[in-house]
Amino acid sequence: MTGKAKIIFPTVMAFIMSFLMSGVVTAMNIGLPPDFLHAWMAAWAVAFPGATIAALIAQGPARYVTERVVRWLDGVPANP
Repeated sequence: MTGKAKIIFPTVMAFIMSFLMSGVVTAMNIGLPPDFLHAWMAAWAVAFPGATIAALIAQGPARYVTERVVRWLDGVPANP
C-alpha cells in the first residue's frame, strides 16, 4: 500500500471498528436507556481519534507479522 492509501485505509478501519466497538461496550455498560445514542456518540468521539492513531502506528508491525505468519503457513522459510 502506498501514497494516500497508507493513511486512508487505517483511518477507515479505525472509523468502522471504533464505531462498532464503542456501541457494543456502551450497551454492555449502560444497557439501552433512552439516551443510549447520545452516550454512544460521546464514547465514539473519544474512541475514534485514539483508534486512528493506534491503527496508523500498528499498520507497519501488523503487515510484518501478517507476512511472517503467511510465509510460515505456506511453509516458506523466513528470511534471515
